[in-house]
Amino acid sequence: MRNEQILLPMLGMMLLTAVVWFVLYARRIPAMRKARKPAQTYTTPDKCDEFLPAEVNYPAYNFKNLFELPVLFYALCLYFYVTATAGTAEVFAAWLFLLFRIAHSAIHCTANIVMARFIAYSAAAFALWFMLGRALWGVYLAAMV
Repeated sequence: MRNEQILLPMLGMMLLTAVVWFVLYARRIPAMRKARKPAQTYTTPDKCDEFLPAEVNYPAYNFKNLFELPVLFYALCLYFYVTATAGTAEVFAAWLFLLFRIAHSAIHCTANIVMARFIAYSAAAFALWFMLGRALWGVYLAAMV
């Protein structure tokens, strides 16, 4: 396993974030035009919630969510890369995290079925906690030497 492979799922998360950003504006701008309110009406997320249908705002909620747990994911991927400790288990967990986050985003931006979204979110989180555990274990073992 090459250490650089840990960067691929990280780039995949960045691509997912970009896709959700485009979906957000592809939905929001037409909805804002249809609502026929001045742009200044939408000064806060609360105003968007008030004046736009919920399904229009789903991608915005998901976009915000992509800057929560994924921040730890990026940090862990970079940690494994910089320390050259990205093994098969870490790379596999990183791909699982990405796949479950793609599922989470797809659910969140479309039908928004809460339990399906929660399962995808939880599965991604477990992959992330596994990665964190591997990083901590590696630090512990290095300290014992």
